[in-house]
Amino acid sequence: MELEICCGSYEDALIAYQGGARRVELNSALYLGGLTPSLGSLILTKKLPGLKVIAMVRCRGAGFCYSREEFAQMMLDAKLMLEHGADGLAFGFLQADARLDLPKIRQMITLIHRYHKEAVFHRAIDVSDNLLKNTKILTNLGVDRILTSGGYPKAIDGLETFAALLSYDVEILAGSGISAENVQAFKEIGITQVHASCRAFVNDPTTSGQHVSFAYLDNNYERVSLSKVTALRRAINE
Repeated sequence: MELEICCGSYEDALIAYQGGARRVELNSALYLGGLTPSLGSLILTKKLPGLKVIAMVRCRGAGFCYSREEFAQMMLDAKLMLEHGADGLAFGFLQADARLDLPKIRQMITLIHRYHKEAVFHRAIDVSDNLLKNTKILTNLGVDRILTSGGYPKAIDGLETFAALLSYDVEILAGSGISAENVQAFKEIGITQVHASCRAFVNDPTTSGQHVSFAYLDNNYERVSLSKVTALRRAINE
């Protein structure tokens, strides 16, 4: 089973690598659900030998219905990520009615495949109008992999959906709430790759002053936990 760790920085990626992961999804701003990483974090992460890096392409938080200007920015970001070594890109485009935004998706897939890299449709599919129907559409469009929780807040609740998704001719990457304690359930139904955050929290005492605060998680920020990655990798290998 392939283990992919969701990372918010180069340091996260390094920790994931030390814990045994050999693929990461590289982001910034995980508290917004993950945004496009900096080029610096990508360049440093790509120096880790044997680590596959999937770069997120997402310009803002909230949903996945983007304006023409936002899409232009994301396409430029995508090109820069690919030119600086990303092994693939994670993306998702929906219309306001939650249907797939097919023109944008086609353009992104074409760009990614021009660089012979992997096109990964992310969890935008979990808020789309029809997960199974859209999986088939994305498969026909040439998406290489789909990251999904099975349409539920936590992937463990979507096991029946995953069983159906495995019949499609596309890689299914299960993600959301996967841990050493529940990963065996995914192995048992035939899931061959999982996506996990293995999140811990680190305190930064300079987050708040006497009158001013920049807090979003008290005075903490997210960090990949080496012990959680190691435990998950061990559970997968059992």
